[in-house]
Amino acid sequence: MRIHIGTDHAGLEFSKDLQKHLTDAGHEVVDHGPKTFDPDDDYPSFCINTARAVVRDQAAGVETLGIVFGGSGNGEQIAANKVLGARAALVWSVPTAELARQHNDANLIAIGARQHTVDEAILYIDTFITTPFSFEERHERRIAQLAEYEKTGLIAGREID
Repeated sequence: MRIHIGTDHAGLEFSKDLQKHLTDAGHEVVDHGPKTFDPDDDYPSFCINTARAVVRDQAAGVETLGIVFGGSGNGEQIAANKVLGARAALVWSVPTAELARQHNDANLIAIGARQHTVDEAILYIDTFITTPFSFEERHERRIAQLAEYEKTGLIAGREID
């Protein structure tokens, strides 16, 4: 599987360890930066580039997921979710990693590098990668509503104020 990764200075060393783990596990890893440590860099472009690559690859039929890192993972998740077609979930436990895939068919996860050890993050990432979407009708329906809203600003049959 192709795994896209983006971070900022807060997750740079963390990202290097995780990229090695993913490569050793047989995944193709694409690093969207940064390449060098800069304590004043900004996460939005790294995370947006990561999300854009995931969405683009999925549209092309490539089996791919994405991971974004930062101090907390919050801003990184927000940035990734600005990309049309991205469904980034903040993950802080094994159950949140499982549910991100099972219920939300998340195509990216965000993890706080200052909140977890590398071993914890590896566990969450491996869980995310190996957990399939449930394809339950209720989850498909909800994801479709989100996609419809992204494209039109409406959800058919639902009131949006």
